[in-house]
Amino acid sequence: MAPEPYDDSALAFRCGGDWLYGVLSLPRTPARRGVLIVVGGPQYRAGSHRQFTLLARSLAEHGIAAMRFDYRGMGDSQGAMRDFDNVSEDLRAAIDAFTGAVPGLDDLTLWGLCDAASAIAMYAASDARVGGLVLLNPWVRTDDGLARATLKHYYRGRLMEPEFWRKLVRGRFDLAGSLKSMAKLAGTAFRPGKPDQGAVLPLPQRMLAGMHAFQGRVLVITSGADLTAREFCDLGAATPAWKRLLESARVTRHQIDQADHTFSRRAWRDQVAQWTCAWIGTD
Repeated sequence: MAPEPYDDSALAFRCGGDWLYGVLSLPRTPARRGVLIVVGGPQYRAGSHRQFTLLARSLAEHGIAAMRFDYRGMGDSQGAMRDFDNVSEDLRAAIDAFTGAVPGLDDLTLWGLCDAASAIAMYAASDARVGGLVLLNPWVRTDDGLARATLKHYYRGRLMEPEFWRKLVRGRFDLAGSLKSMAKLAGTAFRPGKPDQGAVLPLPQRMLAGMHAFQGRVLVITSGADLTAREFCDLGAATPAWKRLLESARVTRHQIDQADHTFSRRAWRDQVAQWTCAWIGTD
Protein backbone atom coordinates (compact mmCIF):
# COMPACT_ATOMS: atom_id res chain seq x y z
CA MET A 1 0.00 0.00 0.00
CA ALA A 2 1.37 3.41 -0.98
CA PRO A 3 2.01 5.84 1.91
CA GLU A 4 -0.31 8.80 2.36
CA PRO A 5 1.01 12.01 0.72
CA TYR A 6 0.91 13.81 4.07
CA ASP A 7 1.92 13.37 7.70
CA ASP A 8 -0.25 13.95 10.79
CA SER A 9 1.49 14.95 14.01
CA ALA A 10 0.38 16.22 17.41
CA LEU A 11 1.28 19.71 18.58
CA ALA A 12 1.20 21.21 22.08
CA PHE A 13 1.49 24.94 22.74
CA ARG A 14 0.83 27.44 25.50
CA CYS A 15 -1.93 30.03 25.77
CA GLY A 16 -1.54 32.03 28.93
CA GLY A 17 -0.91 29.48 31.63
CA ASP A 18 -2.69 26.61 29.84
CA TRP A 19 -1.59 23.93 27.40
CA LEU A 20 -3.51 23.67 24.15
CA TYR A 21 -3.36 20.69 21.80
CA GLY A 22 -3.74 20.40 18.06
CA VAL A 23 -2.91 18.26 15.05
CA LEU A 24 -0.82 19.25 12.04
CA SER A 25 -1.48 17.72 8.62
CA LEU A 26 1.54 18.47 6.47
CA PRO A 27 2.27 17.62 2.84
CA ARG A 28 5.48 15.70 2.20
CA THR A 29 6.87 18.66 0.23
CA PRO A 30 7.43 22.08 1.88
CA ALA A 31 4.26 24.17 2.01
CA ARG A 32 3.99 27.93 1.76
CA ARG A 33 0.19 27.98 2.06
CA GLY A 34 -1.55 27.02 5.28
CA VAL A 35 -5.06 26.78 6.73
CA LEU A 36 -5.88 27.03 10.42
CA ILE A 37 -9.16 25.18 10.92
CA VAL A 38 -11.02 26.85 13.78
CA VAL A 39 -13.55 24.77 15.71
CA GLY A 40 -16.99 26.18 16.44
CA GLY A 41 -19.55 25.31 19.06
CA PRO A 42 -19.09 22.79 21.86
CA GLN A 43 -16.98 20.33 19.87
CA TYR A 44 -13.33 19.41 19.50
CA ARG A 45 -10.78 19.36 16.71
CA ALA A 46 -12.13 16.30 14.82
CA GLY A 47 -15.41 18.07 14.05
CA SER A 48 -18.85 16.62 13.41
CA HIS A 49 -18.56 13.30 11.49
CA ARG A 50 -14.76 13.91 11.46
CA GLN A 51 -15.26 16.83 9.09
CA PHE A 52 -12.20 18.82 10.21
CA THR A 53 -9.92 15.79 10.24
CA LEU A 54 -10.90 14.90 6.68
CA LEU A 55 -10.67 18.50 5.48
CA ALA A 56 -7.17 18.91 6.92
CA ARG A 57 -5.96 15.75 5.19
CA SER A 58 -7.56 16.81 1.91
CA LEU A 59 -5.77 20.14 2.09
CA ALA A 60 -2.46 18.43 2.83
CA GLU A 61 -2.96 16.11 -0.13
CA HIS A 62 -3.14 19.25 -2.28
CA GLY A 63 0.09 20.67 -0.87
CA ILE A 64 -1.55 22.96 1.71
CA ALA A 65 -0.48 22.69 5.35
CA ALA A 66 -3.38 22.44 7.82
CA MET A 67 -3.75 22.66 11.56
CA ARG A 68 -6.77 22.04 13.78
CA PHE A 69 -6.80 22.55 17.54
CA ASP A 70 -8.90 22.71 20.69
CA TYR A 71 -9.69 26.00 22.40
CA ARG A 72 -9.02 26.28 26.10
CA GLY A 73 -11.61 24.23 27.95
CA MET A 74 -12.45 22.01 24.96
CA GLY A 75 -11.24 18.58 23.89
CA ASP A 76 -7.81 17.86 25.34
CA SER A 77 -6.86 21.48 26.02
CA GLN A 78 -6.58 22.91 29.51
CA GLY A 79 -8.32 25.97 30.95
CA ALA A 80 -11.85 27.23 31.39
CA MET A 81 -14.41 26.83 28.62
CA ARG A 82 -15.14 30.00 26.67
CA ASP A 83 -17.47 31.06 23.86
CA PHE A 84 -16.57 32.34 20.41
CA ASP A 85 -16.53 35.96 21.59
CA ASN A 86 -13.54 35.25 23.81
CA VAL A 87 -11.06 33.19 21.79
CA SER A 88 -8.74 35.86 20.36
CA GLU A 89 -5.87 34.78 22.62
CA ASP A 90 -6.40 31.15 21.61
CA LEU A 91 -6.38 32.06 17.92
CA ARG A 92 -3.19 34.09 18.23
CA ALA A 93 -1.47 31.33 20.18
CA ALA A 94 -2.52 28.74 17.58
CA ILE A 95 -1.23 30.91 14.72
CA ASP A 96 2.06 31.37 16.60
CA ALA A 97 2.35 27.59 16.99
CA PHE A 98 1.36 26.90 13.36
CA THR A 99 3.78 29.39 11.80
CA GLY A 100 6.49 28.23 14.17
CA ALA A 101 6.01 24.59 13.18
CA VAL A 102 5.83 25.42 9.45
CA PRO A 103 8.30 28.30 9.04
CA GLY A 104 7.90 28.48 5.26
CA LEU A 105 4.28 29.67 5.44
CA ASP A 106 3.66 33.02 3.78
CA ASP A 107 -0.06 32.63 2.96
CA LEU A 108 -2.30 31.91 5.96
CA THR A 109 -6.06 31.33 5.79
CA LEU A 110 -8.46 30.93 8.72
CA TRP A 111 -11.33 28.49 8.13
CA GLY A 112 -14.40 28.32 10.36
CA LEU A 113 -17.93 26.91 10.49
CA CYS A 114 -20.86 28.55 12.32
CA ASP A 115 -19.69 30.58 15.35
CA ALA A 116 -16.06 29.79 14.45
CA ALA A 117 -16.71 31.75 11.24
CA SER A 118 -17.97 34.63 13.39
CA ALA A 119 -14.90 34.45 15.64
CA ILE A 120 -12.40 34.58 12.80
CA ALA A 121 -14.32 37.34 11.00
CA MET A 122 -13.94 39.52 14.09
CA TYR A 123 -10.31 38.50 14.72
CA ALA A 124 -8.64 38.59 11.29
CA ALA A 125 -8.02 42.34 11.01
CA SER A 126 -6.00 42.29 14.23
CA ASP A 127 -3.37 39.87 12.88
CA ALA A 128 -1.34 40.85 9.81
CA ARG A 129 -0.38 37.22 9.20
CA VAL A 130 -3.94 36.37 8.12
CA GLY A 131 -4.45 36.76 4.39
CA GLY A 132 -7.76 34.98 3.83
CA LEU A 133 -10.96 33.76 5.49
CA VAL A 134 -13.22 30.83 4.67
CA LEU A 135 -16.61 31.26 6.36
CA LEU A 136 -19.16 28.44 6.38
CA ASN A 137 -22.72 29.16 7.53
CA PRO A 138 -21.64 32.15 9.63
CA TRP A 139 -23.47 32.63 12.92
CA VAL A 140 -25.15 36.07 12.98
CA ARG A 141 -27.87 35.12 15.44
CA THR A 142 -30.20 37.73 16.88
CA ASP A 143 -33.70 37.15 18.27
CA ASP A 144 -35.41 39.06 15.47
CA GLY A 145 -33.14 37.57 12.79
CA LEU A 146 -33.96 34.04 13.92
CA ALA A 147 -37.67 34.84 14.09
CA ARG A 148 -37.69 36.26 10.55
CA ALA A 149 -35.68 33.35 9.15
CA THR A 150 -37.96 30.79 10.83
CA LEU A 151 -41.12 32.44 9.53
CA LYS A 152 -39.71 32.82 6.02
CA HIS A 153 -37.94 29.52 5.53
CA TYR A 154 -39.38 26.98 7.99
CA TYR A 155 -43.09 27.75 8.07
CA ARG A 156 -43.30 28.65 4.38
CA GLY A 157 -41.55 25.38 3.54
CA ARG A 158 -43.91 23.38 5.75
CA LEU A 159 -46.92 24.69 3.84
CA MET A 160 -45.46 23.20 0.66
CA GLU A 161 -45.04 19.71 2.14
CA PRO A 162 -47.78 17.13 1.35
CA GLU A 163 -47.06 15.39 4.67
CA PHE A 164 -48.00 18.58 6.54
CA TRP A 165 -51.47 18.61 4.91
CA ARG A 166 -51.97 14.89 5.51
CA LYS A 167 -51.26 15.35 9.22
CA LEU A 168 -53.58 18.36 9.35
CA VAL A 169 -56.49 16.46 7.70
CA ARG A 170 -55.99 13.46 10.00
CA GLY A 171 -55.90 15.64 13.11
CA ARG A 172 -52.30 14.71 13.88
CA PHE A 173 -50.99 18.25 13.70
CA ASP A 174 -51.12 20.72 16.60
CA LEU A 175 -52.56 23.64 14.63
CA ALA A 176 -53.34 25.78 17.68
CA GLY A 177 -49.85 25.32 19.06
CA SER A 178 -48.23 26.12 15.73
CA LEU A 179 -50.34 29.26 15.27
CA LYS A 180 -49.36 30.39 18.75
CA SER A 181 -45.69 29.78 17.97
CA MET A 182 -45.99 31.69 14.68
CA ALA A 183 -47.64 34.64 16.41
CA LYS A 184 -44.85 34.76 18.98
CA LEU A 185 -42.20 34.67 16.25
CA ALA A 186 -43.97 37.38 14.29
CA GLY A 187 -44.05 39.57 17.37
CA THR A 188 -40.32 39.12 17.83
CA ALA A 189 -39.50 39.57 14.14
CA PHE A 190 -41.35 42.85 13.71
CA ARG A 191 -40.94 44.37 17.17
CA PRO A 192 -39.15 47.73 16.98
CA GLY A 193 -35.76 47.67 18.67
CA LYS A 194 -34.84 49.87 21.61
CA PRO A 195 -31.18 50.86 21.38
CA ASP A 196 -29.19 50.71 24.58
CA GLN A 197 -26.40 53.26 24.52
CA GLY A 198 -24.32 51.24 26.96
CA ALA A 199 -24.78 47.86 25.30
CA VAL A 200 -22.26 45.96 23.21
CA LEU A 201 -23.02 46.18 19.49
CA PRO A 202 -25.11 43.30 18.14
CA LEU A 203 -23.12 40.41 16.68
CA PRO A 204 -23.90 41.22 12.99
CA GLN A 205 -22.54 44.74 13.44
CA ARG A 206 -19.37 43.54 15.15
CA MET A 207 -18.79 40.99 12.39
CA LEU A 208 -19.40 43.60 9.70
CA ALA A 209 -16.92 45.96 11.33
CA GLY A 210 -14.32 43.19 11.53
CA MET A 211 -14.75 42.19 7.90
CA HIS A 212 -14.58 45.80 6.74
CA ALA A 213 -11.32 46.26 8.67
CA PHE A 214 -9.90 43.05 7.18
CA GLN A 215 -8.65 43.68 3.66
CA GLY A 216 -7.91 40.10 2.60
CA ARG A 217 -9.89 37.68 0.46
CA VAL A 218 -13.01 35.95 1.78
CA LEU A 219 -14.73 32.72 0.69
CA VAL A 220 -18.30 32.22 1.95
CA ILE A 221 -19.97 28.79 1.66
CA THR A 222 -23.58 28.32 2.75
CA SER A 223 -26.04 25.45 3.06
CA GLY A 224 -29.43 25.86 1.44
CA ALA A 225 -31.17 23.64 4.02
CA ASP A 226 -29.77 25.29 7.15
CA LEU A 227 -31.57 27.97 9.18
CA THR A 228 -28.31 29.53 10.38
CA ALA A 229 -27.20 29.97 6.78
CA ARG A 230 -30.62 31.32 5.77
CA GLU A 231 -30.42 33.93 8.53
CA PHE A 232 -26.98 35.01 7.27
CA CYS A 233 -28.11 35.17 3.63
CA ASP A 234 -31.22 37.17 4.57
CA LEU A 235 -29.04 39.61 6.49
CA GLY A 236 -26.77 39.97 3.46
CA ALA A 237 -29.70 40.62 1.15
CA ALA A 238 -31.59 43.03 3.40
CA THR A 239 -28.80 45.13 4.92
CA PRO A 240 -27.13 47.54 2.47
CA ALA A 241 -23.73 47.51 4.18
CA TRP A 242 -23.65 43.71 4.27
CA LYS A 243 -24.89 43.53 0.68
CA ARG A 244 -22.08 45.81 -0.55
CA LEU A 245 -19.48 43.79 1.33
CA LEU A 246 -20.68 40.40 0.09
CA GLU A 247 -20.88 41.65 -3.49
CA SER A 248 -17.38 43.15 -3.43
CA ALA A 249 -14.64 41.72 -5.66
CA ARG A 250 -12.70 40.23 -2.74
CA VAL A 251 -15.60 37.99 -1.66
CA THR A 252 -16.39 34.68 -3.38
CA ARG A 253 -19.66 32.88 -2.56
CA HIS A 254 -20.83 29.31 -3.09
CA GLN A 255 -23.91 27.43 -1.90
CA ILE A 256 -24.93 23.76 -1.76
CA ASP A 257 -28.71 23.93 -1.93
CA GLN A 258 -29.57 20.62 -0.22
CA ALA A 259 -26.78 20.63 2.40
CA ASP A 260 -27.40 20.70 6.14
CA HIS A 261 -25.50 22.79 8.69
CA THR A 262 -22.39 20.60 8.94
CA PHE A 263 -22.32 19.31 5.33
CA SER A 264 -22.77 15.83 6.72
CA ARG A 265 -22.88 13.87 3.45
CA ARG A 266 -19.68 12.87 1.74
CA ALA A 267 -20.58 14.65 -1.51
CA TRP A 268 -21.20 17.90 0.37
CA ARG A 269 -18.04 17.58 2.44
CA ASP A 270 -15.95 16.83 -0.63
CA GLN A 271 -17.43 19.82 -2.47
CA VAL A 272 -16.49 22.11 0.43
CA ALA A 273 -12.93 20.76 0.38
CA GLN A 274 -12.71 21.16 -3.39
CA TRP A 275 -13.92 24.77 -3.27
CA THR A 276 -11.52 25.54 -0.41
CA CYS A 277 -8.50 24.08 -2.20
CA ALA A 278 -9.35 25.78 -5.51
CA TRP A 279 -9.88 29.15 -3.82
CA ILE A 280 -6.65 28.98 -1.85
CA GLY A 281 -4.71 27.73 -4.87
CA THR A 282 -1.97 25.14 -5.00
CA ASP A 283 1.66 25.34 -6.01
